[in-house]
Parts: sequence; structure tokens; C-alpha cells
Amino acid sequence: MRLRLGFPCSPFVARISLTAATLVALVATATAQDQKLIEAGEQVYNNYCETCHGLKLRNSGQSFDLRRLKPEERERFNRSVMNGKGQMPPWKGVLKDEEMDQLWAYIQANTGNALQ
Repeated sequence: MRLRLGFPCSPFVARISLTAATLVALVATATAQDQKLIEAGEQVYNNYCETCHGLKLRNSGQSFDLRRLKPEERERFNRSVMNGKGQMPPWKGVLKDEEMDQLWAYIQANTGNALQ
């Protein structure tokens, strides 16, 4: 078997090359999907959260800094948003599950945490 460059290679090397190319394509697709999720989350944030939590997640200290949320705090985030907390009103019945996912993706993308 030969690669495009004309070098002989074993079937094993050819399979590894094909697997690597497939993985690169999957990562590119996932990255594009993640980016769409993050962009949608930014819209949700701008519509519902920005007034209290600040432009682009930069709050003035008057409310919780959402950038402090860690990936393992997703349930805490959901509970606080849906049920309200402190001065924040509950958003249950206003935000859909899909919007919560989008919002979480936007927040995590801006904290330096990986999407979870």
C-alpha cells in the first residue's frame, strides 16, 4: 500500500493515518458546534443576564461573578437560575433547557474552563 506521497506503508500505518484524519475532522465539527452553542449562549446572556451580571460577564461586584463557576458546578448554576437566589428572580418557565445549555457554554467558554 502507498500513501499519496508515494511512500510504501503497511496497512496498519494506512489505518492510523485514516483514523487521524477522521479525528481531525470530528474535532473541527465539534469545535464549530461548540462555537454555535457559545454564540447562542451569548445572546441568551445579553437578553436575560447582562443587566445584573455585566457586559460580557464583567460585573461590577453587585452580583455573583459567573466567571467563577467551575465545570462541576453546573447543577448549582441550574438550581440558582431556575429557582432564583438572593436578589435574582427565578427564571423557571422563562428559560428553556436548551437556553440553559447555551448559557452554560457561554459562561464556561469565558472562564477558561473546558465545555462540560
